[in-house]
Amino acid sequence: MGIGYVVGIIGGAILAHAAYATIQYRTVLKITEEEFTRPPMDVMMELLLGLVLCMWAGLSVPAKFLSVLPHSEENRIVSLPANLDFMIFNHRGSALPSDADLKLKT
Repeated sequence: MGIGYVVGIIGGAILAHAAYATIQYRTVLKITEEEFTRPPMDVMMELLLGLVLCMWAGLSVPAKFLSVLPHSEENRIVSLPANLDFMIFNHRGSALPSDADLKLKT
């Protein structure tokens, strides 16, 4: 288990604790009959810390980002799937204009 997973788990635990602290704070406000305006500052700081840790873990845990360019060498299909029954080429997307039609009109 890498450091990214550990940081993600810690960030999730911090977010859960912030939610629990906010629920407790609202319960205390109900008992004292005060109005809830916003969570306390320590809970807000906890939320920001948990958000940063979870975002860092979310960006560091996945593998290498792949290119989204359609003509990139990394996006070439090497082999067809084993079950060709689910490959449908006659669908409603054929009613949309192709790129060649758009280029001719402009």
